Amino acid sequence: MSANTVHVKNISSATSEKEVKDFFSFCGKITTLEITPAGETQNATVTFEKETAAKTALLLDNTKLGATEVQVTSASGSTDDDGSHFTKNTERDTDELTQEEKPRSRIVAEYLAHGYVLGDQAIQRAIDLDQKHGVSTRFAATITGLNQKYHATDKARSVDQSYGVTQKTNSLLSGLTSYYEKAAGTPTGQKLVNFYTQTSRQVQDIHTEARRLADLKKQEGGVSTVPGTDKSKCGCGSVEKDCPCEPGHCACANCGKSDVKKVPGSNKTTCSCGGKTDICGCVPGECACNSCPKASMESVAGTEKTKCNCGGNEKNCPCETGKCACSGCSK
Repeated sequence: MSANTVHVKNISSATSEKEVKDFFSFCGKITTLEITPAGETQNATVTFEKETAAKTALLLDNTKLGATEVQVTSASGSTDDDGSHFTKNTERDTDELTQEEKPRSRIVAEYLAHGYVLGDQAIQRAIDLDQKHGVSTRFAATITGLNQKYHATDKARSVDQSYGVTQKTNSLLSGLTSYYEKAAGTPTGQKLVNFYTQTSRQVQDIHTEARRLADLKKQEGGVSTVPGTDKSKCGCGSVEKDCPCEPGHCACANCGKSDVKKVPGSNKTTCSCGGKTDICGCVPGECACNSCPKASMESVAGTEKTKCNCGGNEKNCPCETGKCACSGCSK
């Protein structure tokens, strides 16, 4: 079999072909994907355009995809990684910046930023391979050269659309992997260049980079906090795959990551808050949760103030501080 191909076993029967493709697309461009039933689970054969991507995919062995941990093995039987398959700067015939060129430490950070769970052993393996083959140094030189060539112009931004990865990868990161973000003259670019050029890389550095990417992804996705709660809303349009909010902390109505559901035939919503405003993701005034103060919140005629049925308990009061008319409430 081709060195560009990997075999994947123990995929949950509930995991779709698109979810499998999205998962492996972080490694690089996929040319073919075949999924076959295997008893109560599924197997997949994934062939990439480049051997580099297949080698990166081996890092995903024993990583959770959906409800199960998958086993990823090389179709060629080779596990040796001498780094010869990496793209060299001198061999680049276009200005396209691909997933295959990225250091594996960056790729695993992207996985973590998107909510996938990778063990520290896999992260350390990615770090070791980058250091062994000088990938981070080579990649830093590439982005520096491209930035000098384009001076962070709109042309550099347009090249982003040439990425050989799925739309999910592009839309969620929303250009975070472009030349633009890597421009050494910008604050985020400086952080990224430092990430690549540090001589010593630790597992914790990858987790920190993943959090930075996740935060940037939230900013790009228009994520805002629901006041008084640990929940957030965004512009995903209730499409779970496009939602950058954290599972369980999402207040987007009818999103798969959220417990907030629309009440048919009205503009009201309900959730599983049990009447506790500090965990209720509904919008004040649009809440229909039983016994929740948000459900009874209303404006006081002729004023900017509001009142609810919090009973004077500030903790349960959704009214804005200084504009509350609830008797006995410190707000």
